[in-house]
Amino acid sequence: MTARRTAALMVAAAVLVNLAFTGLGMVFDYPEVLKHPPADVLAAFRASQGVVSAWFLLLALGAALLAPVAIGVGRLSTARAMRFAVPVGVAAAVVQVIGLLRWPLLVPGWAAENNVDAFTTANQVLGNLVGETFGYLLTAAWTGLVLVALGARFAGRLFVALGGAAAVLILMGVFSPLALPVVDLANFVGYVLWSVWLLIFAAVLVRRGARRPSRA
Repeated sequence: MTARRTAALMVAAAVLVNLAFTGLGMVFDYPEVLKHPPADVLAAFRASQGVVSAWFLLLALGAALLAPVAIGVGRLSTARAMRFAVPVGVAAAVVQVIGLLRWPLLVPGWAAENNVDAFTTANQVLGNLVGETFGYLLTAAWTGLVLVALGARFAGRLFVALGGAAAVLILMGVFSPLALPVVDLANFVGYVLWSVWLLIFAAVLVRRGARRPSRA
C-alpha cells in the first residue's frame, strides 16, 4: 500500500466517523440516548430505525478503515514499536466494528419485540466492554506505538504532542462506566483531536509521498 493510499484512507476514516457521529446525534441523540432507560432507547430506535441503522453502518465502516490504515502506517518504520502497532491497530478496528454492528444487525429484532433484557446485555458486553473499553484502549495504544516508532523527526513535536494528548484523552474513556465527572467529555475531545491528528498525518504522507521504511 502506498503512502498516498494510506493518506486517503485516513481522510476517509476521519470524515466518515465524524459525519456518522454527527448524524446519529441529530436523529438519535447518540450517545446521550444511552443514558436513558433501555425501553426508551428501543422506542427511539424504532421511531427512526432505517436512518439510525444507516448511520451506524457508516460509523462502522469508518471504524473499520483503521485496519488498513494501521497496515499502511506499519510500512513507514521498521522499529519494534511499529511491529506491535500493526496488530494493535487492526484489533482496534475489529472490536469497534463488532460493537457498532449490533445496532443495524441485532437491535432491530430486539426493538420489534421490545426485548429489553437482550438489549441491555448486548449493550454491556458488545457495547461497553468490547466496542468501547477495548476500542478506547487499543486505539490509544496504537496511537502511542505509532508515535514512539516514528518520533518527532517524522512530522515535528506538535504532531507528537497532539497525538499523545488525543491518546491520553481517548484512554480516559475506559473509566466511563464509573460515571466519573468530565470523563465522557474528555473522551469526546480526545476523538476530535485524534481526527485532526489523523488528517495532519495524512497531509504529511501526501507531502512526503512514498518513502522507504526507516528505523526510528
